[in-house]
Amino acid sequence: MWDYSEKVMEHYRNPKNVGAIDDADAIGEAGSLSCGDMLKLYLKVDEKGIITDAKFQTFGCGSAVASSSILTEMVIGKHIDDARKITNKQIVDALGGLPPEKMHCSVMGHEALEAAIANYYNEEITIKHDDEDIVCHCFNISKTFLENEIKNNGLKTIEDVINYTKAGGACGRCQGKIKETLDEINNGKISETKLTKTQMIIKINNIIEKYISSELRKDGGDIELIDVEDNKIKVKLTGRCQMCNRSQLTLTHFVEATLREHIDDSIEIVQV
Repeated sequence: MWDYSEKVMEHYRNPKNVGAIDDADAIGEAGSLSCGDMLKLYLKVDEKGIITDAKFQTFGCGSAVASSSILTEMVIGKHIDDARKITNKQIVDALGGLPPEKMHCSVMGHEALEAAIANYYNEEITIKHDDEDIVCHCFNISKTFLENEIKNNGLKTIEDVINYTKAGGACGRCQGKIKETLDEINNGKISETKLTKTQMIIKINNIIEKYISSELRKDGGDIELIDVEDNKIKVKLTGRCQMCNRSQLTLTHFVEATLREHIDDSIEIVQV
């Protein structure tokens, strides 16, 4: 039996915002019935870009219900550009954690949100139902999707991949290809796929949260991502960092260097 947090049980037993929005401004879907989990997310956005309502319909396990439920609570009241910064890790944290075997439920929520925001902005977004090279035929998972999930979540083992994406968890015949992809990425042999702006923002926020904010918070500061324009990353220092006379050095020698290391050598940080 998996060990679920009280928050997971609360949102599973009494899910919030279940249903559809007939005149939704944005709709995003993730998963599929063949995978055993499917989520459809509806957003209502006002003229100022504030998400005033969010509802979901899902087919899946209790973790999928709980992840979808808490996601709607997380986005309501946020500007849609702030909502796009939410990561699957933040969904898990808001639930007080998920068993490793259920991490794919938070990933599905993140995918649906990404798809809904792309739908709102009329952006093209590639998730995992591509006509390209399919690695896992049981769950229709492409190599591009697999690469992105491995990179964005720091996956190291086949078990990690199964927990986050389900790939390799059915017949197991694709586990050889999964291992090859893991080895290629972890050895730095795969060139980066061109990301959409939404995917780029999500990746930058993941790196900021994982490597940058934690260090700045030690000194009473923090950093906020404002916008992304090609290789120019616009950020705002907050707290003590905002007033520090060494803020430019922090941006250049720490923030910019960290993002260049994890994303692209051409990245330029712009303070706003």
